[in-house]
Amino acid sequence: MRLDEFNEADAADARAVVAVWAAIPVWVEAIVAARPYSSVDALAEAAAMLAASWGRADLDAALAHHPRIGEKPAGSGAEAAASRSEQASMVDADASVADRIAAGNRAYEERFGRVFLIRAAGRAPDEMLTELERRLGNDDESEVAEACDQLAQIAMLRLRGAFAEG
Repeated sequence: MRLDEFNEADAADARAVVAVWAAIPVWVEAIVAARPYSSVDALAEAAAMLAASWGRADLDAALAHHPRIGEKPAGSGAEAAASRSEQASMVDADASVADRIAAGNRAYEERFGRVFLIRAAGRAPDEMLTELERRLGNDDESEVAEACDQLAQIAMLRLRGAFAEG
């Protein structure tokens, strides 16, 4: 997609694009309402500033659309395709690492009541496992902040990727 196409798209189409980056309705609406953007950098800066205020409710909204690390995303939409691409390194994961990630996912969900979220793009499975194990030791408040930061990293990568292709 080109930036001019995004700027000129009707609001519903623009919302659909932005929701792939992070499905947080208030954030999506704010980004769409602030169009037009002079550059992708300006769009990314605005998106990052808005993401800096994310909290538990925003995280919960977004996590409804994120698969567990190591699980195949369901569906055929743009968000599922993005998750498949971001988790590509898991395809070749060592079986013992994959099993430990699956067990860690269960422990994380039991401890925090939500799916473990990490920017998987550019990370090897063993690095994700190390982070999962480390973050199991976080208190709830610290983990919400860390998960929101990971979500923002994912959103920024998806945003930039959407315009790199066009």
